[in-house]
Amino acid sequence: MIVDFALILVIATFVTGVIWALDAWVLKPKRPTNAPEPAVVDYARSFFPVILLVLLIRSFLFEPFRIPSDSMMPTLLDGDFIFVSKFAYGLKLPVLNTRVLDLGSPQRGDVVVFRKPSDPGTNYIKRLVGLPGDTVVVRDKRVSINGTELPVTLDGVYEGHGHDGAQIGVEDIGSVEHRVLYLPGRDSREGTYVVPPGHYFFMGDNRDNSQDSRYEGVGFVPEGNLVGKAVRIWFNWDGPGGPIWARIGSAIR
Repeated sequence: MIVDFALILVIATFVTGVIWALDAWVLKPKRPTNAPEPAVVDYARSFFPVILLVLLIRSFLFEPFRIPSDSMMPTLLDGDFIFVSKFAYGLKLPVLNTRVLDLGSPQRGDVVVFRKPSDPGTNYIKRLVGLPGDTVVVRDKRVSINGTELPVTLDGVYEGHGHDGAQIGVEDIGSVEHRVLYLPGRDSREGTYVVPPGHYFFMGDNRDNSQDSRYEGVGFVPEGNLVGKAVRIWFNWDGPGGPIWARIGSAIR
């Protein structure tokens, strides 16, 4: 079952606000002076400002997410907890996802959280590679955009958090330089992809182990499915090994 936390917050804010207001404007003036305040009113008055604050921060400023897979290695690891900027691409109303204010637009190289087109209840995080109208070609583990191959510099062998022995590449996409992984002996989907208007093409930095826009079920992502731009790691926890302290507070590039 899909739980829409934003909808729960909106309902909780509405219910507690109505109870508090109804008591203040209608019921309280009719109560005897020394009569105790009903418990439900006390709870509503206490929780309303807290729930409202959480709703506003989560809807218009930052929303926390946890990375559940290794598809964005080495940029993001399974166990990273991140903040996603909800205003980077404009302010949207909660639940309705209707844009009410334009503040910016997605750029190549951004790390973006989006709702999976075939399953909107599932959030994915990938790197934005293709903008509307772009022609993206993936061949021989290299990416070309509109006929220009993205520069990649091989930078040794990856060691550390899984996938030991993978080849590290430093890729330059637009103004963003970031690391990618190539897994030896493993092939991934290749092809030519023409991004339709109002859609975006995403790829994971773990190029040979990422379910992204190259595959059915994800494909081209509509603009309305974009949740926000990943900006910072605020915590890391990877099971029995404990947190990787050096990752906490790191900017996401």
